Amino acid sequence: MVANLKQKIIEEMTVDYANALEKNFNLAKQLTRITKDGKVDVIVKDKLTGKENILLYLIGKLYAKEAELTAMNDVGNQELMDELGVPKGSLFPWLKDLREENKINQITRGGYTYHAIALNVLEKTLKEAIKKVNKEGKEDVS
Repeated sequence: MVANLKQKIIEEMTVDYANALEKNFNLAKQLTRITKDGKVDVIVKDKLTGKENILLYLIGKLYAKEAELTAMNDVGNQELMDELGVPKGSLFPWLKDLREENKINQITRGGYTYHAIALNVLEKTLKEAIKKVNKEGKEDVS
């Protein structure tokens, strides 16, 4: 019975991290770019809210880590402020909202706070951003 449960868990509950990134690659590349040093450029910043930009930046960071352009898939407050061009006074409330909405996870390491997107919101976040950016609401997965 334990072996059956173990197999059921493996088959039905495990998440394939690389598969989620592969599946959503065409959506992600329409919204983000990654530099060779692992930084993320949200190319539709002006069309989305601050919270949406944070989520897209964190998604880009997942791809940067998968491509081995960065060692970590989480991002510190300073990187978010610098790369998204938002002041601390705006960033902190947005991060708090995203945590409370279970869209991001907060990690504390060495006295610093980092953030990573929850994998289960990756696809929904990308699809919602594409719909918002494309006025017709169509997904362009070219």
